[in-house]
Formats: sequence, structure tokens, C-alpha cells
Amino acid sequence: MRGRDTRLLFCTTGVLLRRLLVDRSLKGVTHVIVDEIHERGMNEDFLLIVLKDLLPRRPELRLVLMSATLNAEMFSSYFGGAPMIHIPGFTYPVRSRFLEDILEVTGHRLTPYNQIDDYGQEKSWKMQKQALRKRKSQIASVVEERDGAVLVFMTGWDDINTLKDQLQSNPLLGDPSKVLLLACHGSMASSEQKLIFDKPEPGVRKIVLATNLAETSITINDVVFVVDCGKAKETSYDALNNTPCLLPTWISKASARQRRGRAGRVQSGECFHLYPQCVYNVFADYQLPELLRTPLQSLCLQIKSLRLGSISEFLSRALQSPESLSVQNAIEYLKVLGAFDQNEELTVLGKHLSMLPVEPKLGKMLIFGAIFNCLDPILTIVAGLSVRDPFMTPFDKKDLAESAKLQFSCRDYSDHLAIVRAYDGWREAERDRNGYDYCWRNFLSAQTLKALDSLRRQFLFLLKDTGLIDENMTMCNKWSRDENLVRAIICAGLYPGVSSVVNKEKSVSLKTMEDGQVMLYSSSVNGKEAKIPFPWLVFNEKVKVNSVFLRDSTAISDSILLLFGGNIQQGGLDGHLKMLGGYLEFFMSRDLASTYLNLKGELENLIHCKLQNPRIDIQTSEELLSAVRLLVTEDPCSGRFVYGRQEPRSKKAKTMISSASVVPMDRGGGGGHGGDNPKNQLQTLLTRAGHDNPSYKTKQIKNTLFRSTVEFNGMQFVGQPCANKKLAEKDAAGEAISWLTGGEAPPVTANVRDRQDADHMSVLTKPAPRRRRHHHRRS
Repeated sequence: MRGRDTRLLFCTTGVLLRRLLVDRSLKGVTHVIVDEIHERGMNEDFLLIVLKDLLPRRPELRLVLMSATLNAEMFSSYFGGAPMIHIPGFTYPVRSRFLEDILEVTGHRLTPYNQIDDYGQEKSWKMQKQALRKRKSQIASVVEERDGAVLVFMTGWDDINTLKDQLQSNPLLGDPSKVLLLACHGSMASSEQKLIFDKPEPGVRKIVLATNLAETSITINDVVFVVDCGKAKETSYDALNNTPCLLPTWISKASARQRRGRAGRVQSGECFHLYPQCVYNVFADYQLPELLRTPLQSLCLQIKSLRLGSISEFLSRALQSPESLSVQNAIEYLKVLGAFDQNEELTVLGKHLSMLPVEPKLGKMLIFGAIFNCLDPILTIVAGLSVRDPFMTPFDKKDLAESAKLQFSCRDYSDHLAIVRAYDGWREAERDRNGYDYCWRNFLSAQTLKALDSLRRQFLFLLKDTGLIDENMTMCNKWSRDENLVRAIICAGLYPGVSSVVNKEKSVSLKTMEDGQVMLYSSSVNGKEAKIPFPWLVFNEKVKVNSVFLRDSTAISDSILLLFGGNIQQGGLDGHLKMLGGYLEFFMSRDLASTYLNLKGELENLIHCKLQNPRIDIQTSEELLSAVRLLVTEDPCSGRFVYGRQEPRSKKAKTMISSASVVPMDRGGGGGHGGDNPKNQLQTLLTRAGHDNPSYKTKQIKNTLFRSTVEFNGMQFVGQPCANKKLAEKDAAGEAISWLTGGEAPPVTANVRDRQDADHMSVLTKPAPRRRRHHHRRS
């Protein structure tokens, strides 16, 4: 908006931060107004640090922070006692009833069978037994005498569908002539979500089952009654295991107020909280800031691109600073990705990534797609991962929707390639003016595909700005139909998000470095497969719910992982290659290992030169590129990784030691060659000996100490106290390996048959004995 004396720019926080990349002083800006600051998004907290540093250099700049539910005192204190202004608003009064009030007026009696949560109380608030009243309850009377919609807050899609089924089976609530029952969830198509704003026919009650999307993002004007379950699914971050989590958690008092306020938009309303007052009293005042509950990779890259100094020192100045382990995890990730060097400075790849407004891993995928001339499918994949899933799964047509998605997978074991085929089909249908019918037949969201199409064009303009592509789009897509090369580019971006694949008789077993056993979401095309004929899956996202789930994935070969993954180290034997500090191990002939190492080095040099000078033509290295394409195309996918790749057992288990390159541990918490992970070494030994994976039990013995026990083949080894769970498990595994590889036998119970000078590895070739516990006591 422009006037004679005023120019207003409405923009996202991200756009303002990108302006700061080129204009550190915000020249020409007199006022910055940040609304809804209470939501405490990562960009908002980052912006506050930058603006706080900027204000002393720009004393004439005015900063205004606004919110309807703001903790004004905390923000005022952060800015050195900045003045606060309270502007009263108007909403209609809303009467709140907590669970004890609801139980009293309905006559409902809680029993051990219908009580889900005792809330840590002594159940003192529970009602005494009372007969059900024959007359209508006060709540039923209130609802039946008044017009207005009912808004029910729930935790997620599964809960919404379960309640929807229960309501539809009710003679009254399931009658469409009396009740209009609707759902509101972020994964639904916008056309379906819009139905919640329509006013129902006279005499029909509208009931909307929604997630916390309905707290602030949308307003349903005719809502008069709110039912609040008190919980919401919230993303958190387990820094110890480097895993994002999505779990139902209690909401904050601010969220409870927001939910209650939805009932007072057009007239006075009623809010029914399905939890007691004593639980509400101990809710946190506000939701935990995003800075404290999500991975920090993008933020760390921004800090370096803005030349703001030490990442740790900068983030320590936040309104609420993240824990140091979260910061260190993000820095290590960016090193593995190739965006940071060992001194935490931007590499030439990191500088290019900082100019792309996407997650670093997706930015790397775009850059490599441009370099290797397979850009078109990569544009689609990155855009698809940046918006919501275009595949829809209506609750009442789940099987049909899943079948439609599987048609796009073509049994190539890739969710990402399925998106490419779905988009290409839609684009062709749009040219024939058939786009809507195409989406309807294939359970695709037309709006999401249009958003994806728009993002593709934006990415294309950004890549042109970097100089990596020019107007000759034909050359950019020379190898776009080479499926294996596209898989390689996907791997380049998503690494180190990699899981091993072990095909069992009737199922597939997947493992990652941090989590061990993981699962696939049912929506993944790979989740329906009884066998995946590849040794690896790379994935964009993992989330811990009850177990750790991979949201989307693409199957890849050893050659793709070795050439387009991270750094490779040589192991202790000829033909032994390692990645991720020894977690990933490969065994092959010496000549083949040497070929991979040489090609990897030449490929990295070529990429580095192209990034330094985008105008050079990499086709001048035709022999190198042909060799790389040949390897990734002709790899038989037999898998040279040791997990689950059964080899003939030798008579002496010591031969397995040499083939698996396991050596006695140094007991310093590291490992043998290159600091190998002892947990992985132990699993390698047991797998090759034909045993199941070891199991770990870890207990917290003091506030800051953990002790772990590892069990396999009927034996147990106990480690020493360590600072965290991960180190404790490694120590226990180290105890086991130390003994198995000929170390001094630890004291054991009296019924142990093995002599102290026996070949300890031979126990792996024997049936499991009765359980015995091995303790290693150090002086």
C-alpha cells in the first residue's frame, strides 16, 4: 500500500529476515509491527534477537509487538522495560464449565472403566454414586433451547474419525435432517474445509470436529458452544536421540482461553472443558516456543548467512534460548550436509543454500538437480515436500485412495517419484482442460497441485538468479528421465536420513542410526510392500509417535549411497568402507572400493568447481559422469551392508571378527577404527552369527547418570554409569565386545561353564544358555 507520505508492506517474518540479508540496517524502514507474537514461531524469536541488536544502531526505528494473549511483561523486560499498551477488545461473555461441573449437571458417574486419566489427583473431585436423572440435564436443556454451532476440539485425525463414527451411529446425532456433522483438519482439501463456514438449514444443528487449527487460524462465526478436550498434538524435539516427536500434550492456559473465546464471537456462549479445574490450574501459561521444540538447522544456516557470529552465542541471547545439545545437533547436521566446514563456517554449497528459502536438505536437492541436468522432477519433489501431501485419503474411501496412489508408484519403491508422476499427469490433464476430473478420479488435491506448480516456478527463478541454470531448459532436463540419477539426487539432499532394509520372510525391517527399529506410515507406498529389493531407504522426515515413523521414503542402492551420500572413510581391512563414523559399513573387493573412493573424490571436486563458477559446463567431464551413471544404474541392489546379509557360518567365530572388522574397544567411549559405534559393531557380530539383535535396558540411577544392560544369546553385560542414555548403551555394548574379542573375562556367577582362557566368541555358535549376568568392575 502506498500513499503520499506512507508506504506499507505486509509480509511474512521470513520475507523480513531475507531483506536483512541484503540490508542489515533496514534502511528506509521507520516502523516494524509484528502481530501474533505470542505464537513464538522460530522466525519470530530469531527476528526479535536481530531487532534487539539493531535498535541501538537505529534509535529512530519503532518496534511494535502485538497479540491478543501476550505475556507483555516478559517481552517488555526483554527490550529493557519497553512501554506496554492495553487496548480492550470486545467479545460476548462465555460461561466456562469444567469436568466436575459437567459431571454434576449430567449425572454421569466415573468408573475405572470409563475413566481415561486420573490427572495425578486422588480423585477427590469425583462424584459420589447417584442415580441417573430421568429429567433432561441442564446442559441438554441449554443446548436444545439455543441456536448455534458446536465446535469440538480434538487432538488429531484418528480421534476425529472415531468420534464421528460414534456420533453417526447415534439415532439423534446421526440423523442428517437434524445434525450437520463436519470435520476440520489440516490434511483435508480446502473445498472440504470450506463447508464448516456454511450456515445449516433451519432446525439443523452444525457440529464441527476440529484440531487446534480452529483456535486462531480460522473463525467459524456461528459457533456458540465449544467442547475442549484440553489436549493437542504438538511437535517437540528429542535432542538426545535427534528425533522430532508428535504427541498429544496438555494445552496452555492461553490456548484454553483461545478455545473458550471461539464461543463468544456473535453472542454469549458456553464452553465445556473436559478436564477438572485443578488440571487447568497447573497448565503452563503459554505454549513452549518453537525454538525450544524443533530442530534448528535452517536457523543456524540463517545465522551464518547473516554473519551474526558464533551460533551458540547468538542463540544464547534469545528470549528463551534452546539447549546446547539441540544447537550442536544442528551444526553437526549442516557439516554432514556439506553446508558448514569443520570450523562452522559456510562452504561454497552453504552460501548457495542460504539463498534458497527452503530447508537446507531441500535446497541441496534443487542445486544438485540443476548441476546434474535432471531438474524438472527434482523441482516437483522439492515443491511437493514444501507443501502438504497432494494425495488425499477420505476416511470413507481409504482403500480406493490408497489404490490410486499405488498406481503412481509403479512399484518403484519411492513416495517422491509417485509425486512426480501424479503432478506430470495433472499438468497434462490441465492442458486438455481435464484437471478437475483427473484430481477427482485419483484422490488428488487440485489446490495443492496448483500450489506445488507455483512453487516450482519460484524455485526456477531462484536457481536462475544463482547462475546454475540459464534460459536453455532443454539442457537442464537432459537426464530428467533417468530414474536412478533422480534417486541419487534425492539421496544427496536427504542424507543422512537413511535407514537400512532387511527383508524378512513376510515383512520388512528398517533401522536408523539414532532410533534402531523404525516403521513406515501407512500412507507411504513402501508401507504396503512385503519386500523392498533395495538395501536402503532415504527419507525426508521421521516423527516419533508411539514408535518412530518415516513419513516418506525412496529406495536406493549401495552405489547411490556411496557416491551421493556423505563422506566415506576406509575401514581397517581392504575393501571395507564406512560412512557416518562407522555406522554404515560396506564390504567389497579392494579394487571396487578403490573405484568408489576415486569416483567420489572426482565427483565432489566437479561439484565444488561448478558451485564456485556456475558458468562452467560439467559435460566436459563426460567420462566421469558416464562412470557415475553406469554405477548407479547397474548396481544389482544385493546390498553390501552387513545388517541382515547372511553369509555362510565359519567353523570358528573368530573368522567373523576379521570379516566384520571388529576390534577390542578402547573403553574411552569411542571405538576401534575411526571411533566406530560399539552398538553397531555388536549388532554386526550377532547378525553375521545368525542371532537376533541385542536388546538394551537403561535405568536412570541418579539425576544425571544412566546405566545400561545389553542382552543377547542368553547373556547380559552391564555397562558403567554414563551421562546420558545413548552413551550408557554404547558402554554396555563395549563391555560385551571387549569380552567377546578376547579381553579379560569379567567376574561372572558360579554356574558359568566357560573357562577364562576359552574362545569367548564360540558362545555365539552355541544355543543360548541359561541367562547369566556379566559385570565388569573397574578399579
